[in-house]
Amino acid sequence: MKDKTLYILAPMYEVTDTVFRSIIAELSPPDIFYTEFVNVDGLQSKGREAILPRLKYSKKEKPLIAQIWGSKPENFTATAKELVKMGFDGIDINMGCPDRNVTRAGLCSALINNRELAKEIIDATKAGAGKLPVSVKTRLGYNSIDYSWHEFLLNQSIDSLIIHARTKKQMSKVPADYEALKEIVKLRDKISPKTKIIGNGDIFSRKHGDDIAKKYKLDGVMIGRGVFRDPYVFSKNSPWEKLSKDERIDIFKKHAKLWKKTYGDNKPVYILNKFCKIYINNFDGAKELRDDLMQSQNIDELIDKLNKL
Repeated sequence: MKDKTLYILAPMYEVTDTVFRSIIAELSPPDIFYTEFVNVDGLQSKGREAILPRLKYSKKEKPLIAQIWGSKPENFTATAKELVKMGFDGIDINMGCPDRNVTRAGLCSALINNRELAKEIIDATKAGAGKLPVSVKTRLGYNSIDYSWHEFLLNQSIDSLIIHARTKKQMSKVPADYEALKEIVKLRDKISPKTKIIGNGDIFSRKHGDDIAKKYKLDGVMIGRGVFRDPYVFSKNSPWEKLSKDERIDIFKKHAKLWKKTYGDNKPVYILNKFCKIYINNFDGAKELRDDLMQSQNIDELIDKLNKL
């Protein structure tokens, strides 16, 4: 493990967009941000314009890694070249998403069982990325822990290997198994000492992250759902539990207004409901207020309600 534990905001669909990353950057930024995962096949198709907003970012969200997924190696190369020009700081390949529709198509975590295609995708991404770091985010295995998969990935000379400490089969239904990462760290030390090993799953505070990194000799930790419990999760001394009702409402108001400025009326307001559950919490009347706010039919109605509070 390096002297300093890296803290990374996990890629989450319709969560870690430029708006939420901007809010986290103001509250308590991680060392590295990730985009939502972006489909390279869609990006290199007629559906491109609908996907491009997922790659939108501001200077405060740096350093920023773009996470990509898809099926065609040539689209990984083309997309990687674009990401270099867009100013991203690295590219991560999603080989861990367990979504049934995705795995049925043989993609993401299903690549654990198709290593020929996995290698083609990694090589194609590297070809387009040039000097930009290329990493892979994956799981412990498909139906069970499979260290031959991690050995395979480490032999691809990737910059970082991010491990969600569960198998594809386990989804997020069981506790993360960090003990299983010990063998992966040993493989890293033997095969590719320069590759960073990042742990992911069930980390809900910086202290917890420090403990996990130290115990299992990890270079860093990636936090996803932990940010729903505490938007200041990357802070050494989070003030979240002590924030007043008004302070929490103000954060949601700032989020909603930035959403309006960024997307206008081009995104459905219900996407903000998950953020409403984050901010409008832990005070008397929070549930009733959430229920009202989440009934908003558009972004202007939501902002108007927040202004009246």
